[in-house]
Amino acid sequence: MSTPAPGAVLRGAVDLSSLKNRPAGQSPAAGPTPPDGQAPASRLVFDVTDADFGQVLELSKTVPVVVDLWAEWCEPCKQLSPILEKLVAELGGRLVLAKVDVDANPQLAQSFRAQSIPLVVALVAGQPVQLFTGAVPEAQVREVFTQLLQLAAQHGVTGTIPVDAAPEATGEEQAPALPPLHQAAFDAIEAGDYAAAATAYEQALTENPRDEDAKAGLGQVHLLARVQHLDLAAARAAAASAPRDIQAQFDVADLDLAGGHVDDAFARLLDLFADLPSDDRAPVRERLLELFAVVGDADARVIRARGRLASLLF
Repeated sequence: MSTPAPGAVLRGAVDLSSLKNRPAGQSPAAGPTPPDGQAPASRLVFDVTDADFGQVLELSKTVPVVVDLWAEWCEPCKQLSPILEKLVAELGGRLVLAKVDVDANPQLAQSFRAQSIPLVVALVAGQPVQLFTGAVPEAQVREVFTQLLQLAAQHGVTGTIPVDAAPEATGEEQAPALPPLHQAAFDAIEAGDYAAAATAYEQALTENPRDEDAKAGLGQVHLLARVQHLDLAAARAAAASAPRDIQAQFDVADLDLAGGHVDDAFARLLDLFADLPSDDRAPVRERLLELFAVVGDADARVIRARGRLASLLF
């Protein structure tokens, strides 16, 4: 992370104006608090929504706010979040962590232009500063947080959140250890080696074909590999100009899913499936099934999409 003025990195890409007029909670005179007066145990790490994000913007005028955009189906998100929480706790109230479920909060996902997740940004004095995308190692997160505190100090944001009442971190709060092949896959994802991550998940599935986490992880890795070099604007233009171009539609669906726009991704592929001749449909069905696995078979959006797919098949 470089040290531009707050907002310079994302200016033109992030529009938080619609969120700034939301209720801001307690006045600064009362001391900074998380949204909705959450209990001391959640002072440093708390969930936020489209409805209460205005309070987070207000809080960022006193203390830097790290924003973690994640989703339940995102395996790298699940590995990164404990690292963020651990390092925020270590800093003793000099940073807070606001967690945004992009599936439940589409306005925030759209405002931050979340093309893929996990996406981690910061707010300093109400302005966004890009930090990083994807699961990164703890040492790198620690360095980014150090730079963020330096940037915040340059702009007079040096407050802290009282944490005396917050419980100390214990080993029981750590994420459970991953199975060896899953850990190997995650380490490869951290290194950006998606081919090695896929190999590890494939081996896990060979050993246990019912390993749903490995199945979802494999789909997630394939998705990350496909979107890493895509440009959203170019992909959308290509898809709009060629509605029956399967690869062009795949690219936009992948970007939509990676950005948390799950229903949009499914609808695009289902519309494509319906529009194609029967002999050309197989790749679209296979991609849909892969994306279903990434999101999770029990997810209501997957259930709805499966129902529509079945109606198109019979």
